[in-house]
Amino acid sequence: MSYIKLTQSQINKVGNSIIYLSEKIGELSKTKALKLIYILDELSIKKSGIPFFNLKYKVWKFGPVSEEIFIDLSSETTLLKNYIERTSEEGVTIIKPISEFNDDEFSDNDIDLLDFVIEKFGDKSAKDLVSFTHRKNSPWYNTASENSVLELLEKEEINNTELLIDMGVLINHDDRKKSIYNDFIETH
Repeated sequence: MSYIKLTQSQINKVGNSIIYLSEKIGELSKTKALKLIYILDELSIKKSGIPFFNLKYKVWKFGPVSEEIFIDLSSETTLLKNYIERTSEEGVTIIKPISEFNDDEFSDNDIDLLDFVIEKFGDKSAKDLVSFTHRKNSPWYNTASENSVLELLEKEEINNTELLIDMGVLINHDDRKKSIYNDFIETH
């Protein structure tokens, strides 16, 4: 397993985003939280060239997934321990906020994007969100397909890979956003 260390800023932003999403949407399952985190990064990159969290996402069966956040939401919560707690209801892991939302890590554009994601995806089930992130020509789909694991994942012959998704592909068609993205990745 590769080792990726999240910055305190990333942890703060993820933790507070989960709090914000929970306050506006209501109950969040682990899978729904993971999907909304990915969608925030995808839409932010598409919109401005700047990632929302700048997490690394892997091609997993229910991916794309930030392995670090997945582990933190699946076992003993350590990274996000100041923000959330996990409970289990009928075999489903539910993520609940334990502190107040703090907007220190967020610009007005970030809050607008959170609100947009809540409006567009807040009422969707975890299964619907998995389908959205697996749509044809999505970064997850293309990475899985190009690396000959799509069929293995779909047939559940494997459930994860170490393949990282290149989020830059979202803006390959836009030189200005691509330049902003590349500059951001180099400096963060």
